[in-house]
Amino acid sequence: MPVMGATRFERFFRVAAGLHVDKNDLKRYGEFVDQKLYDLLLAGRATAKANGRDIMQPYDLPITKGLQENLHRFRQIDEQVELAPILEQLAARPPLDVTLADSTESRLPEIVGGLSVALARAFKLVYPDRKNPQTAEWEGIHELFDLLL
Repeated sequence: MPVMGATRFERFFRVAAGLHVDKNDLKRYGEFVDQKLYDLLLAGRATAKANGRDIMQPYDLPITKGLQENLHRFRQIDEQVELAPILEQLAARPPLDVTLADSTESRLPEIVGGLSVALARAFKLVYPDRKNPQTAEWEGIHELFDLLL
């Protein structure tokens, strides 16, 4: 991630949850985003296929009420941090045997933003006294999200 992206990333986590992240966290964050976006797309693909479609629509993605609320929080935070352009790069998706509708494709950066807010808030809920998450905390939060997504 370019230096400007790293700076925005760090600022995002400070604004979202008062966390201080570093370069090692950038790699962990990228891995988290890749995996969770892939999980959402796999579930969306299953929904589209179950409905006899080869095109995944936005409503095929399993966007829960909580994730929807974090999408709204992301929009508010993004006005300050301007992270959306960087998230477009992170929202690169693996090839699937369905086509994403343009409306689905255009929502991916915002969905990554919502996942990012949920991630930051999860750190504060599970590890309220931790300001700089370490490897064990990242692993614990990742396992938590694996249970839910």
